[in-house]
Order: sequence, then structure tokens, then C-alpha cells
Amino acid sequence: MKRFFRFLSLAALLFAAGCLSAPSSRVAIPADRIGVCSWSWRLPMKEVAREMAEADVKGIHLALGPFIAPDERHGAAEDAAALAFVKEKIAKGEWVLMSTMIGTVGEDYSTLETIRETGGIVPDRTWEANKKIVTAGARLTQELGCRYMSTHAGFLDESNPAALKKYVQRVTWMRDECRKYGVELILESGQETAEDLAAFMPRVPGVGINFDPANMILYAKGKPREAVRVLAPWIKQVHVKDARETKKPGTWGTEVPWGEGEVGGEAFLADLEALGYKGNYVVEREAGDDRPGDIRRAVRALRR
Repeated sequence: MKRFFRFLSLAALLFAAGCLSAPSSRVAIPADRIGVCSWSWRLPMKEVAREMAEADVKGIHLALGPFIAPDERHGAAEDAAALAFVKEKIAKGEWVLMSTMIGTVGEDYSTLETIRETGGIVPDRTWEANKKIVTAGARLTQELGCRYMSTHAGFLDESNPAALKKYVQRVTWMRDECRKYGVELILESGQETAEDLAAFMPRVPGVGINFDPANMILYAKGKPREAVRVLAPWIKQVHVKDARETKKPGTWGTEVPWGEGEVGGEAFLADLEALGYKGNYVVEREAGDDRPGDIRRAVRALRR
């Protein structure tokens, strides 16, 4: 913890000196650190390949759902031939597998309250089914030769000791199950403040964070640029996604194309780079009428 607080002190000094927030900062991200979430297009994998070529990007955050537990958000079921196609793309170096992703069963994103009750590993009624998904996902991630597997763990309730204890136990189980296959678990940020997540992470050493800046805005959990200064020691991957705050408390914010929301765009990227972040930037788009166009524009914005 002493190292963590020294890190925060350094971040605060850099911020005060303007090193983390210079509005004129322009950051060009190398092509080998740029990827796209496979589910962003809502297409079968062979069509995803076409879109990736169109976007001129090789990095991919691959949803495993179509191969182990399909859902409406991350893709319909795909057959063995589709998985063989994915493996071939990776083996030939045409795709760079940056991470995999598993969903959980029974999630309801209708409102903030429904996803709080149904999301991730929190509900007892879906825990056994989700354990099977974790095992299958870790096994397939190993088979694909990938280091990181991400998931949404669900609502972290620091105010309820019993709920927090159960949450820690379940994340610890997932971490240990992933380790059996040489895989590192990374949790996507979302339904918690940066401070709550920072307090939780030391409870499960060896687990990282897939930081999604738009989620903080969508869930009204704080400012992304402030959050990365708190969470930087654990951030292993970053989603490139933007959003605007809701005007009606208790309702969802609005996802928008990268650079058109309140994440901070280039200043956000500059903050991460100044903090020493060396991981990948993966474009995610889960809304809008022109996802392919929005993705291509986000990729170009990262490179310039």
C-alpha cells in the first residue's frame, strides 16, 4: 500500500505541474497498441474480419460468448468452423489477440437498477452457471494463446460487509480458476467509483482492470481522467469509448462516438501515457447507427 500512495503522490504532483492535463497534448498511439472489441460490429466472425481489414486494425478483444455462452449483447452462437477461422487469423498473424472476454448469464441492462441486481457474479441464482463460463473461457483463452481474459464482475457494494465478502470470494475463485490455465483475470470498470475499486483491488492480488472511461459516465460514478490517476497501478487494458452524462439522475448516460463526449479524448490519452501506461487501447462501440464508421474514426483518432 505504501507504494500505491507514493504513486498517487507522484500523480498528484504531475497533475499540479500540468503534466497530466495539458489541453494541447496530442498523443499518437502506435498501431500495435490499437484494437477493437469483436462484438462492436454485431456481426459473425468472418464479417468481423472484413470490418477489421476496412478499419486497418489487427488488434482484437475477442468475445468468447459465441463459442461458449452466446448472448444478444456479444454475439450469436458460432460453429466450430468459425472458431477455426479465428484461430487461423491469429496463427497467421493477421489478428493480434489482445484479450478475450466472457459475459455472464441473466444480465438485464434495462435500467441502472436492473443491471445492479442482475449483473456479473453478484446474483446467487446464476453463480453456478457463471462458474462454468469462467472455466470454459479460461480454457479457450489458453488455447488461443492469450494472456488476459476480461469480464464484468457486477456491482461492488462496499457498504454491505456480507455482500462484499461474497464478492471478494467469487472474484478470488475466478482469479484462481484463470491461473490454472495461465490466464490473468481483468475486471471491467463500471458500476463503482474509482475510490471503491481502488479499495477493493488489494483484496484480490493478481487481478487487473480493463478500464472503460465511458462506463464511469454512463453509471454516473465519477470523472474518467480523475479515475485513472487512482486506478493506474491496476490498469492492464483500456476501452476507447465515450459518453455524456445523463440529465436525469438515476438513468443511463448516453454513449457517443469517441471524441464527442465527456471522457476527454486526447487529454485522457495524454494522462494515461504520462502515468506510464504501456497497455493497449481497444475501441468499443455499443450504440449508434453507424458503428463501422464510428470505429474507423476512433482508430484514426488514436493514430494521429
